[in-house]
Amino acid sequence: MKKKAISLISGGLDSAVATRLILDQGVEVVGLHFTSPFSSRRERSEGLQAIRTAQELGIRLILKEKGAEYIEVIRTPKYGYGKNMNPCIDCRIFMLRKTREIMADEDAGFVITGEVLGQRPMSQRRSTIELIEKESGLESFILRPLSAKHFIPSRPEIEGVIDRELLLDLAGRGRTAQFNLVEKYHFAAFGDPGGGCLLTDAMYSKRLRDLLTHDKSFAILDIELLNTGRHFRINPDIKLILGRNKGENERLHSLWALPYVLVYPIGFLGPLGIIKGELGKEVIAIVANIISHYGKNKAPMITVEVNNGSISQHEVERTDQDIERYKILEVQ
Repeated sequence: MKKKAISLISGGLDSAVATRLILDQGVEVVGLHFTSPFSSRRERSEGLQAIRTAQELGIRLILKEKGAEYIEVIRTPKYGYGKNMNPCIDCRIFMLRKTREIMADEDAGFVITGEVLGQRPMSQRRSTIELIEKESGLESFILRPLSAKHFIPSRPEIEGVIDRELLLDLAGRGRTAQFNLVEKYHFAAFGDPGGGCLLTDAMYSKRLRDLLTHDKSFAILDIELLNTGRHFRINPDIKLILGRNKGENERLHSLWALPYVLVYPIGFLGPLGIIKGELGKEVIAIVANIISHYGKNKAPMITVEVNNGSISQHEVERTDQDIERYKILEVQ
């Protein structure tokens, strides 16, 4: 077996410690991190923690986008969802199958993960770990340095590439042992556990369900927009997104492209909006009233400008509408 491994680097502490344990045994390690449109706003604003972790470990890092295939995993996960729209088991299988392909490209002999037996309720039970390993096609080729002694020896242990005695026997949700190793290795570049996937967020999941239900031909941009602004479902075919502040207005404007329609207030301060779906007079009137509501405009007539490739202005009458009935829950 090749003395080279692919390590799944999440950016968290566990994968960093697991990788360090194998590097200390003289194994060449290449890091692999899967990027996703469902990563948290914090990760997007601060940049990928995985890059900083790989730099601190001194290893090369491959970034792999989960891509359109992953959307299908989310749409119909074989093993179902967690509490919200997180298909944790199917996600893990998906990533490991992709890792197997990269192993072949890199001529690597096995895979390292930071999994700890019993740490996560859905994907790190013993039976689930064994199921994921089998479904991925990597049986016996996955090494879990933090919990290795709770599992039968993997192929690299059997073949003497890895000394099993230098691996750990961690289990459960406690993290004292990992933090003790932080001091030993002087780690600085690692993130907090959990909180990195928007699919675990209840409000975000509601928006995603709405998108999957009503828009069968959505694009990655539709996914990108789920985490910005206020979202409204005007009817099954038409969705409106409004900025909540100057920054979000600017973001929506910068992302705007056909077939979206850009709508913004004329003669009063209010949010900018983008709409997906064919507009008629009735829909424009509803959208104008929603924009006016959030702009705190009390005028009896409301004027908005619509840009769908050509620009037009529309003046509509203020009406008393139940704005809340159109609203999809906000993501904070």
